[in-house]
Amino acid sequence: MIGLISSLVIPVVLLTAGLLMFGRNEYFTAFVKGAMDGLKCTVELIPTMVILISALYMFTKGGAAELLTKLFTPVCKFLSLPTEIVPLAITRPVSGSAATATFANLLETYGADSYAAITAAIMMGSSDTLVYVIAVYFSKTRVKNTARVFAITAVSSVLCLFMSSLLARVFF
Repeated sequence: MIGLISSLVIPVVLLTAGLLMFGRNEYFTAFVKGAMDGLKCTVELIPTMVILISALYMFTKGGAAELLTKLFTPVCKFLSLPTEIVPLAITRPVSGSAATATFANLLETYGADSYAAITAAIMMGSSDTLVYVIAVYFSKTRVKNTARVFAITAVSSVLCLFMSSLLARVFF
């Protein structure tokens, strides 16, 4: 029964959308206007995306990620945080794809049931690529003064690291 319902969801949604769009002219016009606005927004974000991708490439290939990992490992040991998630804690605020690759490597290396993997899974699920979100949002809204925002997001990333570790200890 569930298989039948799940196989009908997409056709029903598409049929409903089609009937709404062609039933009255204002629905189709609103759809076309929304599609045009979305395309315009996408084109406006291309320079921001090029800069972010270039900066991420320079960050990882230049060795800055490895250097930061070496610097923060003793701090994590002192704070009883799993040192295995340091690369993830560094890449997660910057790049979702780099963080996903780092997370997959962590799972492969330490196993899905390890304390580091559980902490990393909680961190992946409860945080976002903050630099990307800030860059896209502020480039679209044309806000120039972003100094406080980066400080606040850095604090939220550190809190996410601590809370992920705490939740992994308490519940797993």
